[in-house]
Amino acid sequence: MPWIELSVFSRHPQFAEEILLANGALSVSFRDAADDPQFEPWPGEMPLWKQTRTVGLFPQKQSLDATQSSLRELLPDGKSTRLERKRIADRDWIAASRRKMRPLRFGRNLWVCPSHRKVRTKNAVVVKLDPGLAFGTGAHPTTALCLAWLSQQDLHGKTVLDYGCGSGILAIAALKLGAARAIGVDLDPQALTATMNNARANKVAQRLTVHLPQGFKPEACDLVIANILANPLIELAPKLTRCLKSDGSIALAGLLKNQAHDIAKAYAPKVKLKTIATRENWALLSGLRYHARFY
Repeated sequence: MPWIELSVFSRHPQFAEEILLANGALSVSFRDAADDPQFEPWPGEMPLWKQTRTVGLFPQKQSLDATQSSLRELLPDGKSTRLERKRIADRDWIAASRRKMRPLRFGRNLWVCPSHRKVRTKNAVVVKLDPGLAFGTGAHPTTALCLAWLSQQDLHGKTVLDYGCGSGILAIAALKLGAARAIGVDLDPQALTATMNNARANKVAQRLTVHLPQGFKPEACDLVIANILANPLIELAPKLTRCLKSDGSIALAGLLKNQAHDIAKAYAPKVKLKTIATRENWALLSGLRYHARFY
């Protein structure tokens, strides 16, 4: 079956990736839009080109009018962004992506590794993950920020909520880093299926439960992490803060640096959020819940 590639020439390629995935792209890749080679990066780094083309793959039968409208509306440079469509022949996209994947390190000892590769570092904590239907392999800057933050937390014996779990990468990483239990929530049933499949592959499925938002009953957790877009983070502020125990930690990602103020405002006064890490144009906010009473 033929497919359609939608190329986005924007100064905000990671933001374009989020929009393409949210609009049903089966895969998203970054490509050099000029002659600007990138040499071997440091572990855990995924540098992009100064002129990057973000390419989303869609079924030929899918209308891309709404996707293009979202790109025009949501990208900071949407009005001037160039969009191109291209019809291409079928191929095994998952196999192609898998061949390009390599182990990525976050913090001192947390690794995300495709199943066909091995990590030989001593005392490595390894999350086995292959590309699939759900978003989240560790390569995106927002996921990388979250994984690096998780690798620095004392998770032993704790309960972790991963809201917007996607592939389950954050929940699974938390469990492999010592969390006693994790909860994954996502509005996409395919994401929940992917999360449990990945959890079984990493031998942590017995400590993980997954829910659609409408089936999730808030409960007090030691740590809450959400890697989604800015507007949903603002809308979810009451629910996510209610899920935090007193002195529980929360980490929020999927937002641009210039959106951090609005996110922090939405979570005050129950949580005082600070920008604790940035990567490219993305930010990670974190803080502690105080005066919490779960009911």
